[in-house]
Formats: sequence, C-alpha cells, structure tokens
Amino acid sequence: MDATIIAQPEPDKLKVLQHQQYETAEHLTPATAPANPLDLFRAWFREAVEKKVHEPDAVTLATATAKGVPSARVVLFKEADGRGFIFFTNYTSRKSQELTENPHAAMAFYWREIHRSVRVVGRAERMTAEENEAYFKSRPVESQLGAWASRQSTVIDEGVLEERLKKATEKFGSDVPTPAFWGGWRIIPDEVEFWLGKPARLHDRIHYARTEANDWRVERLSP
Repeated sequence: MDATIIAQPEPDKLKVLQHQQYETAEHLTPATAPANPLDLFRAWFREAVEKKVHEPDAVTLATATAKGVPSARVVLFKEADGRGFIFFTNYTSRKSQELTENPHAAMAFYWREIHRSVRVVGRAERMTAEENEAYFKSRPVESQLGAWASRQSTVIDEGVLEERLKKATEKFGSDVPTPAFWGGWRIIPDEVEFWLGKPARLHDRIHYARTEANDWRVERLSP
C-alpha cells in the first residue's frame, strides 16, 4: 500500500524588526580603563541608576551541572564588594544545586537605555552565615516570610504556597529568622568584559582577565 502524505501547514514565521543603531559619545579603551574591573563596574552601575535604566540590577545568571548541561535565568544582583558580584537565593534551588556541584558561573548585564553591557565569568562561593543574616534582616517582612514559604524550583500544587505562607506568618509574625536553606552567592570574577554600543556594529569592547599573579590584564576585543 502506498503511504499517504498529509500536507502540514507552514508554521508562522517570527520576523525580527530592524534594530536601532547604537549611539554613545564616550569611548572605551584599555588605556583609559581602571586597573580593576570592579571599579569600572561600580562606576557604570551608578550611571545606569542615575540615567534611569529600567531594573539595572537584573542580571542573567548562567550555571551548569557537573556534566556541563547549562541553564540560565534572570536574578537580582545585590552588591559588588571587593571580591565579586553578590546575589541571594534559596540554597535548594536549581541554580544553587548546580553551583554546588559545579562552582563556575557566568553573568550578563544589559542596560539597553545607555547601550552598555557587562559580562562576567568566575567561580562561585557561598556567603557566610553572618552576611546572610545581615542581608535577610534588611528585607521587607513579606519577603522574609516568602523565603520560608517557597521551596524554590520544586513542583507545587495549587494552594500549597498560600497555605505555607499562612503557617509561616502565624509562626513568626514580624520576627522572622533567617532560614538555613537561604543565602547568598558571590561570583568571584576571572574575566570581565565591558561592551559599549557604537554605530554600524563597531562596538567598543574591553576584556579583563585575571593573571597568575592575581592582577588584571586588560585588552581590547574586536567587535
């Protein structure tokens, strides 16, 4: 018997609109960049806040399993201290599990309004209990209770989250302790790239790489 061929409808096509040209007056070169990438990041982040970039603290965080299977999500960056980039999460979440078994990560900030981006690759370490406590106490009580109610990244039935939140509220009230399963991660950078959008896709890019002497080599990259 001859096989019957059934014509399949052609799927809808998604067309990307023509992108705007990037326009930035300033220039970015190794000669004018500071010796430490964290200093440049802090300066850029302050400018992003001053120039009203929408959610400048939103950053894409990429992790991977021990077998190298990647995953990415957007988290909220909280601080750049003298060692690296800090964010907080549930230690039982997928990202925390992956960072525990494979402590390497990448981060990407994109500030569309000012045509800038920062890319980070580095090693992950957990924050101390004291650091976690200090930040947790600075959060709104509603967020503190939410941390107790959510078993992040696990499958959940309808209504369960609300019931857990109710129980946590009844148990703790406004005096919410820091959960042992919740805390921060610090990404200690081994490389940081700064990208500045320019017309005709001829962007400025400078790349910091940590050396064996634990200082930084700064180079310009082709766009």
